[in-house]
Amino acid sequence: MSLSRLFDRSLLGRASHPALEFEDAAGAVTHYTFGDLERRSNQLAAVLRTRGVHAGDRLAFYLINQPAIIDLWLACVKLGVIVVPINVLYREREIAHIVQDAAPVAVVTTAAQASLLPGGTAWWDVAMLSAEMLTASAERQVVSLAADAAAAIVYTSGTTGASKGAILTHGNFAANALALVQAWEITSADRYLAVLPLFHVHGLANGVHVWLLSGCHMKLVERFEQERAPGWFSAYTPTLFFGVPTMYVRLLELPPEQASGIGASVRLFVSGSAPLPAPVMDAFRERFGHVILERYGMTETLMNVSNPYHGERRPGTVGFPLPMTSVRIVDESMRDVADGTSGELLVRGPNVCRGYWSRPDTEATAFVEGWFRTGDVGVRALDGYITLEGRRSDLIISGGFNIYPREIEELLAEQPGIAEAAVVGVKDAARGEVPVAYVVCGDDVDLDALGATVRTQLASFKVPRAFVRVPVLPRTALGKVQRHLLPPWPAWTPQ
Repeated sequence: MSLSRLFDRSLLGRASHPALEFEDAAGAVTHYTFGDLERRSNQLAAVLRTRGVHAGDRLAFYLINQPAIIDLWLACVKLGVIVVPINVLYREREIAHIVQDAAPVAVVTTAAQASLLPGGTAWWDVAMLSAEMLTASAERQVVSLAADAAAAIVYTSGTTGASKGAILTHGNFAANALALVQAWEITSADRYLAVLPLFHVHGLANGVHVWLLSGCHMKLVERFEQERAPGWFSAYTPTLFFGVPTMYVRLLELPPEQASGIGASVRLFVSGSAPLPAPVMDAFRERFGHVILERYGMTETLMNVSNPYHGERRPGTVGFPLPMTSVRIVDESMRDVADGTSGELLVRGPNVCRGYWSRPDTEATAFVEGWFRTGDVGVRALDGYITLEGRRSDLIISGGFNIYPREIEELLAEQPGIAEAAVVGVKDAARGEVPVAYVVCGDDVDLDALGATVRTQLASFKVPRAFVRVPVLPRTALGKVQRHLLPPWPAWTPQ
């Protein structure tokens, strides 16, 4: 079953209903009905066919948020063309890896952005495509596809090395959308403020797909802007907002009366793509009157786990497995561990990707007897709530003891004056590795005093051997800390 059949309940069934409001950087607003989107995507599909694009071909886009991405996505879904989204923050070296790996027929971008593409890359001007659409046939063309047909190749964020292309199928996207609409009770009455980048699964697979499936209204903006966000909330009055932790940190800077006004119209705030610090969650509840719903997903698996819509949204946890998704927590021998014991999360379900593009060796290690190895370490409470403790690759082993950076980072985030913190392991002659903390704070924070406070609340082997003041933490476009880009710290040598 093609995704287009799932979207037809809105594109065809709600053709006359208002669907999309787009506001560009200059503040100009354009409106579309679902019928408009159906017609535009049919016209773009005709243009793509004229240009020789067929089912199974790859077509990339390198664009900031705009309706053209919606047109392109729907046209490719109808034709069976595999979409390859490219992060707009990427530059030549990073783009070259994706273009070489996925071998798209072209990259759809703007004339201005084309200069950032590697030399020799075939690219199509999005403005030219839009112009050709105006005279193209609007006759619907839909290719018959199975659920396991590839819909997109989405590259991982590459926080530790070269990114890998996860093959996400029509069935993966359909299962994800159906699960979220059910779990979060999204209906056609909702109004979704879309600020997340559409090159990422958080904005595309979650935001765009629950919008198209539910038939709700969506306001799309080019990017999240702290200064403009209050105006969007007050003028649009959304009921749904999906964000990342850094966005919620910025929203906490709003005056209390503005925050309470925003909270009055929104029914659900969702956070993902990076851990949400418990102090941020608590402060948001006090200011906005809402408990943020934290969930857990990955590029390769879309959404896996979510705090409940009804019931306790427990700070620091990501909740329970979503419908149709199974989760195990295992030790290094792939044996299930008891509740309360840390281990690696394995995931299985229709949301899990088909594999990695041109990476059979990686697939062989990523999948174990039908289960996907997430590389994330977590623990399940007796009542089922799952807490993530960090990436398996981030684990610090110091003198034989396991140290999970997130535990230390959350403690640091609770301290006065600390905006953010990241903990990494550095080589140590005596202990193998020791933790070092990078903290975003002003000069008024006494780092020696900070260390003294931490020593009273953590086992000695977990206490960072150094605290490094930095202006910001390097992050991906979706807020994940890029630990490998933190300034190097000299190996610790015993005195």
